[in-house]
This record gives sequence, structure tokens and C-alpha cells, in this order.
Amino acid sequence: MKFPGMGGNMGNMMKQVQKMQKKMVELQAELEEKEVETSAGGGAVTVKANGKKEIVSIVIDKDVVDPDDVEMLQDLILAATNEALRKAEEMVSGEMQKLTGGMNLPGLF
Repeated sequence: MKFPGMGGNMGNMMKQVQKMQKKMVELQAELEEKEVETSAGGGAVTVKANGKKEIVSIVIDKDVVDPDDVEMLQDLILAATNEALRKAEEMVSGEMQKLTGGMNLPGLF
């Protein structure tokens, strides 16, 4: 199908878009398996997140559990969790940049 003024480029463009869509589906599946890890409090709290930006594990060193200072533990968990989610976002963005060559394609992930 040719559009006036487009020549044969439209068909090639559609093939490229389909190829990129296939690669994005593959990348999504790969990213679901990849994990990032971060910690807070010198390793007292460790959090892992996946490429779907979900927290997959939280490990708390028993020595940091102090019933008289629950707020500190909460702060460590919060800090480690936010950092893990930030790293997961960076991982996904970095992989998408590789795939799209830096094209701005909002809403893909």
C-alpha cells in the first residue's frame, strides 16, 4: 500500500516498527528476570527489585531490629526500597535506550 508522496518507504517503516515491537516484547520478558540490589545502613537492610519495578525481596539484619527504635528500621527499609526502585527504573530506561537508539517513545514501559 502506497501513500501519495511517501513512495515505498511506508512499507519499510512499518516493517521496522514491527521489528522494534517484537524486540520490546522480548526485552520486557528479559527485564522481568533481571534484578537490582541495594542496601541501607551499611548492609543492615537489603532490597532487591526486578525490571517490572516490583520489590522481590527484603532482607533485614537481625542486629538492626531494636524494639526501642522502630523508626530507624522503618527509615532504612524506606531508603533501601526507594533506591532499589530507582535502580530498577534506571536499568529499564538504559535497556530501552539501547533498543530505541534514544528515540523518545513515552508510555512503552
